[in-house]
Amino acid sequence: MRRGTYVRWGVPVAAAAVIGAAIGAGPVIAAVSGDPVLPERSAQQLLADAASVTSKAGGVPPMSGTVQQTASLGLPALPQTGDTSPLSLLSGSHEVKVWYGAHDKVRMAIPTQLNETNLILDGDQGWYWDSSTNTATRLTVKKGAGQEHRTPMPQASDLTPQQLSERLLADAEQYTDVRVVNTAEVAGRPAYQLVLSPKAEGSLVQEVRIALDGETYVPLQVQVYAKGSAEPAFQVGFTQVTFTPPAPENFAFAPPAGAKVEERTLGDMPHGEHVAEERAEQAEHVKDRVKVVGDGWASVAVLPFDQKELVAKAAQAPKGGERFGPDADPKALLDSVLKSATPVSGPWGSGKLIKTKLVTALLTDDGRMLVGPVTPEEITKAAGIK
Repeated sequence: MRRGTYVRWGVPVAAAAVIGAAIGAGPVIAAVSGDPVLPERSAQQLLADAASVTSKAGGVPPMSGTVQQTASLGLPALPQTGDTSPLSLLSGSHEVKVWYGAHDKVRMAIPTQLNETNLILDGDQGWYWDSSTNTATRLTVKKGAGQEHRTPMPQASDLTPQQLSERLLADAEQYTDVRVVNTAEVAGRPAYQLVLSPKAEGSLVQEVRIALDGETYVPLQVQVYAKGSAEPAFQVGFTQVTFTPPAPENFAFAPPAGAKVEERTLGDMPHGEHVAEERAEQAEHVKDRVKVVGDGWASVAVLPFDQKELVAKAAQAPKGGERFGPDADPKALLDSVLKSATPVSGPWGSGKLIKTKLVTALLTDDGRMLVGPVTPEEITKAAGIK
């Protein structure tokens, strides 16, 4: 991936977040025998526990560990990029090492086969190291920049189960059934497991399992299962975790001899102003372009789509870049996806259907793209709603 602003580790995470944009829960308890066995807690209690950890400033205790992300979405064969790019994250397995001392004391390391990137933040100072370019960027964080300022690498919460859990539990009121398993174990730690099952029959998602640490209630793992699959189609979770303050040396860094050193300042406008302005701009853009048909797990997003224009832009675009990785060929990627599409037609018109284990997309000949975590039947039904 390009090691710069807006690095898109969030591609698969965002896909799962869309799938779980509206889920609900009820006060169901399922006491299951096994080992380890934690004290029984209702779904409502665990949802409150998880919310307190993911939403409160400083709610996550000091910790360190290794996070592994795996995806098996059933996508068509994609061009290989040769590194840990967002494109590569759509399949296979990848890991991130995380050290968290506080909201302003974080380190993340992303190892690949030949290279490694590191982001180290310690108060108002930090470093971003990219071994592939032998470049070290000294970071100065202005007071008031806040955690939500976009850094050269994603924030710790974007790479761990905490962020995904927060999104999946955001509107937990009416769209899922939930049960609690108090005998799970993740990274060697006893954990509660919230098992969320969509009520919508037309959803491709069978269930989402969110494991909460039995002591701290920190989300340790999120698994998304497609209907008819025994293994998760998407998973992100700790394989090793320790809830103790990381040693100070984990946040120390000195550029290697011969490395290129650059300077960068983060936080060019007040935190509140920056976030409010960005969110308002995003909301206005979405409002103008996107229509949503249905709700909950059966919701389908409908937006304008010009396939000829997209193909033309892909043909002119240079290889690499921030969105797909330094070796990715946009045209080859687009060709691969379009070749996997199935021609379909109905009273709504005609188009091409692309299906993965968790998401279905329909590209219509009248210039629309419909996408959602639903079956092809639900997508074509939505296509008939003008």
